[in-house]
Amino acid sequence: MASVQSSEALLQSGAVRARHRARAGAAAGKLGAYVALVAGSVVFGLPLFWMLSTSLKPTYEIFIWPPQWIPTPIVWGNYPAVFTYAPLQLYAINTLIIAGAHVFGAVLVSSLTAYAFAFLRAPGRDVVFVLVLGTMMIPGIVLLIPTYIIFAKIQWVNTLLPLTIPPMLGSAFYIFLLRQFFMGIPTELQDSALIDGASDLRIWWSIVMPLSKPALATVGVFSFLTAWNDFFGPLIYLSSQEHYTLALGLQVFLTEHNNEWGLLMAASTMIVAPVIVVFFFAQRQFIQGIVLTGIKM
Repeated sequence: MASVQSSEALLQSGAVRARHRARAGAAAGKLGAYVALVAGSVVFGLPLFWMLSTSLKPTYEIFIWPPQWIPTPIVWGNYPAVFTYAPLQLYAINTLIIAGAHVFGAVLVSSLTAYAFAFLRAPGRDVVFVLVLGTMMIPGIVLLIPTYIIFAKIQWVNTLLPLTIPPMLGSAFYIFLLRQFFMGIPTELQDSALIDGASDLRIWWSIVMPLSKPALATVGVFSFLTAWNDFFGPLIYLSSQEHYTLALGLQVFLTEHNNEWGLLMAASTMIVAPVIVVFFFAQRQFIQGIVLTGIKM
């Protein structure tokens, strides 16, 4: 009897030690993950901090060694001085117009097309969807010259139209992304709405769109970043300074003031700040959209 009790005690103590080891291993793994994330944050955040720090430094502090991370004194004058050298507010308005067209096409037009491919039954629907996906395989550089010739013939060159009208018609990638998300929405919701007399347009706007906020946030952020950071498109189609975007204007500013690093970093900080703000407010929906669009429900 005593031997049985001792065996049970040994087993219980062994189980307790195993649980402790498992908890210690889990804690060590979590600590390692946190350390890796903090190290990655420092690596990616250091250039942004250096840009912000340099934008607030006087010229003689920018190239001293060892580098001085906290500027002394802080020179706020670099920011208003940028506007005396370049019409940054005009570039920002042009960029916002183009970004608005991209977001409109991605969120509204692409979602409406994706709804049709996901729920409407029509002959040849899947064939058309495959053709739409096929357009993603065509390199953009192949279409550059024919597209430029078309826009030149209709006198769209040196206007914002080539950079706003095509994106407003939707994108094959966003259509595919949204369709995959829409396919996970229960069809019983659409069937109930149809029985109540709702049209497909009403179902799309009142049922599908509210349930698809993570996916819509994802395509919205993607399209905004694409338009905000686009340099090649404005470089090809725009030649007048009054139509320049921020990316193109920053390059021109760098060419004309390549030795004034405080002004250049101040301009770069103001251009990057809206992107950080947009991602900060949309990050939860954005990350959720990235996760859910990769899961088949």
